Amino acid sequence: MRGPAARQDRGRGRQPPLRPDTAGLRLPLRAPVSGGRGGDRARVRAFGLRTRLLLAFMLVAAVSAGTTAALTYREARNSLLETAQDTAVTSFRDHVQQTAFALPMQGGPDLEALLRDIARKGKPHPWVVFAEYGSIRASSGENPVSTVITPELRRAARADPHGSFERVVKDGVPYLTIAMPMVFKASPYSELPSGLVLYAVMRMTDEQVNVDALLIAGRDGALPGLAVSLIPGLIAARSVLRPVRKLREAAQNMGSGRLDTRIPVRGSDELADLAHTFNESAGQLEHSVRELREAEERARRFASDVSHELRTPLAGMLAVTEVLDEDADGLDADTARAVRLVSAETGKLAVLVEDLMEISRFDARAAELNADEVDVAEAIRKTLDNRHWTDDRIRTQLPDGIRARLDPRRFDVVMANLVGNALRHGGAPVTVCLRTEARSPGPPVLITEVADSGPGIRPEALPHIFDRFYKADAARTRSAGSGLGLAITLENVKLHGGTIHAGNRPGGGAVFAVEIPLHVEGTGG
Repeated sequence: MRGPAARQDRGRGRQPPLRPDTAGLRLPLRAPVSGGRGGDRARVRAFGLRTRLLLAFMLVAAVSAGTTAALTYREARNSLLETAQDTAVTSFRDHVQQTAFALPMQGGPDLEALLRDIARKGKPHPWVVFAEYGSIRASSGENPVSTVITPELRRAARADPHGSFERVVKDGVPYLTIAMPMVFKASPYSELPSGLVLYAVMRMTDEQVNVDALLIAGRDGALPGLAVSLIPGLIAARSVLRPVRKLREAAQNMGSGRLDTRIPVRGSDELADLAHTFNESAGQLEHSVRELREAEERARRFASDVSHELRTPLAGMLAVTEVLDEDADGLDADTARAVRLVSAETGKLAVLVEDLMEISRFDARAAELNADEVDVAEAIRKTLDNRHWTDDRIRTQLPDGIRARLDPRRFDVVMANLVGNALRHGGAPVTVCLRTEARSPGPPVLITEVADSGPGIRPEALPHIFDRFYKADAARTRSAGSGLGLAITLENVKLHGGTIHAGNRPGGGAVFAVEIPLHVEGTGG
């Protein structure tokens, strides 16, 4: 009789499924902690670009360091465990082959002494050797039966004459268990089991200590490396953010009107391409804006020049039409009708010329505000009296005692345009209301509302109601207005530092509300 076949076959080492308390080698490693990520996306969005770049760089460094450490740890751990495992399996197989057993076997001191002799030769650590033969159980230790040897290993030993091994953890202690069945060599090609199986149980605490040391070394090496990687991360973030900051500053300068702003181009990377593209776009924008400003200036100058040139001949035409109006009653009906038509159209032309001159002064920023402290209610009454708007078509709510610093002439133009516009295009009666309102923060405001009883302003016309030459009703292209009245009103209100709003009342009719800060010194435009 001889031991198992002298053939080292690591590939046939068996690791069958185990019970939960003996599942393959379980080392006390720290599992990564995963916390909740609720709200992370919102917090990341609140971070600046520098922080996001650093986080991305640190994440890449952490993943790289963690992956390298994990792969190194796995390879070192496997190499360490396989070395100990191969040494123990080979040594146990050799010692079992060199030991002769007399069959049928009888338990007793002789068998235990034989097992202790094998156990003393254990490598790389001492073994506890167990023997199982039928109902006989013996060991080199105190207990004849091991609690570490699993039923799966026993079944594998009976099925494989070359032996099996298994790594298990019992009560937190790792063990290597090896099973070697004794066989008869019936022929060079056949082996018969004898029924005797020897088991070696070896503690792997030293290997576990070494594995834990590898884990600690990998962790302690990764953390300083991650901290050191912060320095190149800062350098990389700075190199990326410097051109971004310059781009932001250049965009702010262009937004403030300095269209000659350019960014210095350095290098040939994507950021350099971005700077080059920005400079080209800025150059084209500057050229386009310059052309638009020149065209606007030419148009403004043209309107101003034409208006001034028309004033002299218009003055003569107005004088002639006044004379003709006085003599129209003595003319025949057709001639009188033609004279009155010429007189009316000349008057419209004169109003248009005056409005054009006024709007050109606003465009040239030559309009001045000559403010004085006035009684606002009295100023509105004078506007209505001067234009004979004192009949039942006008209703007023003008409390006395409200005083403000206004330009009387320009405020008169504002009220005249609003009331006249309400009478012409709205419906009587027209209501003029005056009140003050406290605002926080800021000074109180003077609010003047002019509301009519007409159909109101069409919704699509509201955004354009203060545009020049805009008329809400296309059928009124030949109305008495010049199309500049509300535009001039808006400019006069702005000159006072106020605002004007147009809308419709719930019950029908348009309403214009002028808000001008009280106690504000006017300045020239």
